Amino acid sequence: MTAGFSFPELLASALIVLGSGLALIGSWGLVRLPSLMERLHGPTKASTLGLGAMLVGSVAFFQLVEGKWTTHEMLVSVFLFVTAPIAANMIAKVHLHQLRFGKEPGPAGPPAAPGPDSQWATYEAPRPGTPGCFADEPAPDRRD
Repeated sequence: MTAGFSFPELLASALIVLGSGLALIGSWGLVRLPSLMERLHGPTKASTLGLGAMLVGSVAFFQLVEGKWTTHEMLVSVFLFVTAPIAANMIAKVHLHQLRFGKEPGPAGPPAAPGPDSQWATYEAPRPGTPGCFADEPAPDRRD
């Protein structure tokens, strides 16, 4: 057994260790942060980058050390980087809708109300007769 390591092996190892550290930080944030909106940052930011670094380390190892090209890691990376932000956005919107309809806020308190010139669709009341308006009473008056 040789004592030395080649540069590609060290590069792949460093990327895998870096990715593991980022995934650990993301998991720690998921457990330790107080509210749902803050908890979203752990898995969507740090863990996604951590898994991306581990996948790049895997691609580097197989390409540089073994001379094989693998597409599995690239497919996983594309799927991860496309679905993670969309899922986080949907979770955040559901959470904000639940707060608007009276669900108890978490330990961080309710989110700030939008300003009068806000164009953020999450706080827009659904129009009567449209999909998403499940109330029997008419929607409150809106600025048009």
